[in-house]
Amino acid sequence: MSLANITGTCGVALILLAYFLSVTGKLKATSVVYLCLNGCGAILACWSSYLLGSVPFIILEGTWAVVSAWALVQQFFRNNQNT
Repeated sequence: MSLANITGTCGVALILLAYFLSVTGKLKATSVVYLCLNGCGAILACWSSYLLGSVPFIILEGTWAVVSAWALVQQFFRNNQNT
């Protein structure tokens, strides 16, 4: 198995784990753990897509990572305002 496939598989596994935990009620979609799983998974999947030269998936996963990072920053500021 190539590095691109291993990286992509790990990334997709993290994204799917976050989704599974969310739909089963184990994690809220706004929780730090969910956002970190999603963001890290997207970064790995984006890197894999880059290695494979798949531009549409680079855009998709790159956007997914940016949105996750943005939500994580917002969550951080929300938590700091409450303390």
